[in-house]
Parts: sequence; structure tokens; C-alpha cells
Amino acid sequence: MRTTTRKADGPVFVGLDYHTASVQVCALDRAGTVLLNQACANDWQVIRDTVARFGRDVRAAIEACSGAADLAEELVSQGGWSVDLAHPGYVARMKGNPDKTDFSDARLLADLERVGYLPKVWLAPVEVRELRRLVRYRQQLVGERRNVKLRIGALLRDNRVTPPEGLNPWTVAWVTWLTRAAALSEQTRWVIDRHLTRLRTVAAEIKAAEERLARGTADDPLVQALLAMRGIGLVTAATIRAEIGRFDRFRTGKPADAGLIKAGNPQLRAVLIEAAHRLIRYDERWKELATGMKKRGKAGSLVAAAVANRWIRWLFHQLQPARLAA
Repeated sequence: MRTTTRKADGPVFVGLDYHTASVQVCALDRAGTVLLNQACANDWQVIRDTVARFGRDVRAAIEACSGAADLAEELVSQGGWSVDLAHPGYVARMKGNPDKTDFSDARLLADLERVGYLPKVWLAPVEVRELRRLVRYRQQLVGERRNVKLRIGALLRDNRVTPPEGLNPWTVAWVTWLTRAAALSEQTRWVIDRHLTRLRTVAAEIKAAEERLARGTADDPLVQALLAMRGIGLVTAATIRAEIGRFDRFRTGKPADAGLIKAGNPQLRAVLIEAAHRLIRYDERWKELATGMKKRGKAGSLVAAAVANRWIRWLFHQLQPARLAA
């Protein structure tokens, strides 16, 4: 533990290395001198009071991780601090030190905040974080449903069982064949029956999650504006709201040259690509763009990515809060 009793001359720059049970707190003055570097209880009041003796103008940084946003929100709304969330991937690369410790991590965060080099991410308000939890929970259920179907397919291949010609997988007729007529061994039949039971359970949970999404976003102007667009459904609208939050937090709607890069949010990227396929089918504007690109020999995946890219740029201008309120 390192600490001093000297009051800071100006703002206090604080780095918070977050853990479930405790938080490593490092405080620096304007010159970069360490005023404090010690572990504190994971409690916003304890952290605030620990730093208070060095000054009231506190500018803090904390890496974005599970639980960090809630602590940051408490320090901002109740502690009166200015808190920035740091991008964990960029911070990790900046460390460049194999000897990772809570002591050094907290110091680095405080120093990056002090010199203005902290790679920031958006601190979403509570209602957006809550919506994210619900959207991502539904996505987890969808992933579970996909995995169960893959396991059933693997069992059929393992038993060299193929459906009658003309039956498409997972149609009502295909499931009826699988349940009643597929030539399966005793143990394979038992396992597949368990998988089918799980699929029914997961389907009910997905429906419940979607009903909760509908209720939770019924009064959300951004979600309702998206739902008014042909080809855009509840899951797409809620995911955009949850993962983007507010379009006006971006300075411009112009994307990086790389377009929809893989380093971006995977849930959002997947939803945008799915939306692009529907827009190409239902919206003349995007259908015309896609047709022109295909005539020039562009691959279907590239066409969908281009439509998604341009559509989200268009949304940036259309869904600003001032326009939604009009």
C-alpha cells in the first residue's frame, strides 16, 4: 500500500482496478505523483471517502467489465465524480508488461486519465444496460437452441440415418418423422427425445424473453421508429437500441474505411447483416443498391455488408433524438 496525506493541487486522477470483492484505488495529482494506491472494499462510499482527503474534483477511470459500469454509475450519480469507462482490450495492449498486478493496473488507468490518453467506451445509462441484459439473454437462448439442433444432427449422422427425400430439416413434417419413424437405436432415441424436450423448453423461454422485450420497449421512441420500417422486427430494433443506445453519442455517421469490421460488437453486427437481407427483399431503395452491386459481380455477403453499412449510416441521421421528438 502506498499513501500520503498531502492534498492534491488541482484535480485528483483516480484509476480503479475492479474486482468483485475489492477495488484497487490509485490516486495521482496533476504532476503524476502517487497520492494513494491501495485496495478498498467494493463500495462506492468507501472509495469516495478514501479519495476525498486529496480533493473533491475527482476524475476517474475504470476498465469496462462485469459490474464496473454499475460502480461507475454510483460514483457519478451519488459520489459526484467524473468517471470514464476504459476499453479493456486497448488498455491491455498499452500495458505491455507481463508482470501484471492490481497495483500497476490501477496506476496505469489513473495515468492515462491524467494525460488524456484513456481509450474510452460509453457508460450506458441503467435502462440501456438492463435492456442489454435481456437482449443478450435471448441471444444466449437462441445459441442454445442452435447447439441442441446441431447435436441432434450429429446423432443422426452417427447412426447413418437420413430423412425421406423432400423433407426439409426442422419443418413440422421432419420433426414428426424424427419423433415417430426415424430408425434409431434405443439409447439414441432416448437421447434425442431429451434434446427435443429441451428444444420445446428453450422455445418457450425465447417466446417469454421476446414478450418481455416488447413490453419493455413499448414506450421507447427509437425502438418504435425502427419497428415502423418495413423488414425490421422487434429483435432487430431492441438489439440496436441496446447495443448502440443513442445515435447522438457519435460525432458523425461516417464509418471507418473498413466498414463492418470484426472487431465491432458481434451481436450488433449479426443483427445488421440479418436486417440487410430483409431490407434487400422488402425495401426498393436497398433492393436497387443490392441489384446494382450484384450486376457488377459482387458476392452476396459483400452486398449484405454494404447495405448494412449504408443503412446504419442513414439511421444515424434519421434517428437523432430531435427528430424522434418531432
